[in-house]
Amino acid sequence: MGSLSFEKEFEPSAVTPRGLAPPGLIGNGDFGEMKRLKVATPTAPRKNLNITVTEPGSRNDGQSLDCILMNYIDTLSQRINYHIGYPVNICYEHYASLAPLLQFHLNNCGDPFLQNTVDFHSKDFEVAVLNWFADLWEIEKDQYWGYVTNGGTEGNLHGILVGRELLPTGILYASKDSHYSVAKAAMMYRMDFEMVNTSVHGEMDYSDLKVKLLQNKGKPAIINVTIGTTFKGAVDDLDVILQTLKDCGYTYDQFYIHCDAALNGLIIPFIKNMISFKKPIGSVTISGHKFLGCPMPCGIQITRKSYINNLSRKVEYIASVDATISGSRNGLAPIFLWYSLSAKGQVGLQKDVKRCLDNAKYLKDRLQQAGISVMLNELSIIVVLERPRDHEFVRRWQLSCVRDMAHVIVMPGITREILDSFINDLLQQRKKWYKDGNVTPPCVAEDIGAQNCACSYHKIDFIIP
Repeated sequence: MGSLSFEKEFEPSAVTPRGLAPPGLIGNGDFGEMKRLKVATPTAPRKNLNITVTEPGSRNDGQSLDCILMNYIDTLSQRINYHIGYPVNICYEHYASLAPLLQFHLNNCGDPFLQNTVDFHSKDFEVAVLNWFADLWEIEKDQYWGYVTNGGTEGNLHGILVGRELLPTGILYASKDSHYSVAKAAMMYRMDFEMVNTSVHGEMDYSDLKVKLLQNKGKPAIINVTIGTTFKGAVDDLDVILQTLKDCGYTYDQFYIHCDAALNGLIIPFIKNMISFKKPIGSVTISGHKFLGCPMPCGIQITRKSYINNLSRKVEYIASVDATISGSRNGLAPIFLWYSLSAKGQVGLQKDVKRCLDNAKYLKDRLQQAGISVMLNELSIIVVLERPRDHEFVRRWQLSCVRDMAHVIVMPGITREILDSFINDLLQQRKKWYKDGNVTPPCVAEDIGAQNCACSYHKIDFIIP
């Protein structure tokens, strides 16, 4: 029976004390490793799951191919209830109904709205999915262009590229807590880049944005607005950013806004509808495998139809035009997304949003009552807490950690039973780490704010209802 192994050489690195950060690290968000670092090449074989996998073509004297796969599936099935640190709706309910599609190679190459000479594609499903999101984000069907991407990073690369082509001399602005793919886009496209400060909660510092916009008043602005930051779940206020641009004298033809809503793009519209093409935005992207769920990484990218001509190129080989990043695209993903959206509908998604928000608050309250430093942003399902002091615990619960923080992302498949199991395990382990109160937990006020820190200095007597 498969199980996770915790080989020492592949444990997460120890927490680096403040003041001893490796050279080249800057900031406190996903841009913390923008400068290129030398990575040591491991000398030992890399180990992940404790599963024996033979190289293709080698003589297999042990387990059969089917046995190896069943062992792998068994291991994954055991680990589902411990997957709480990353934004993936890990349980896909409709796999049995869609499994027969795996016998076909489906390739959606070229423009989704143009047919080509090959029948093995799913562009009809792709357009149906795009139309659904066009309605959600309030843009007429004859006014938008988009496609199903391979994930949020591709969506960011495409959205920023559209902005760069419209405003070739534009400067890219993004917060320190923006996804690392935004800095990747700036590097790939050789764009001037301005990193904007953030609050302790991860939201863009609009006064710092204003200063930088005024400093660069002679050049257009391409702004990445993060609708739910990767680690803290903070939401940049689109309306405040638009007002800041106006206050700085930028007219509509002098700026382009790309909205990175990878996780929150299917959460925010059911709480507070701030993502809308009725506002002067240029593009929106989400990840399809996150809140909605899909067995393969995928995403949705939508921009204005009038903008896409700058990228479109005729490709005789495929009898179509192409304005995508990847060219050939997974034809299965649009069908899986279409099936989920059709089965769940807006009512089902709204129920998922409410349940996840309620469960995130439940987790935050339980941790707070236990005297653990914890933070939960408004409109977020990401609960940030003090980093566990044991690598095996982090690995067991598959937590994402940055500096002295870890987070739990309360996705639709995360039940209160799973959260209770995590809380009980954490409380039991903390007794060992902090020797039943004889060792003081760390101060994380710099990471999540003094009001959320439960260290001996900042500790508050919380009133339990």
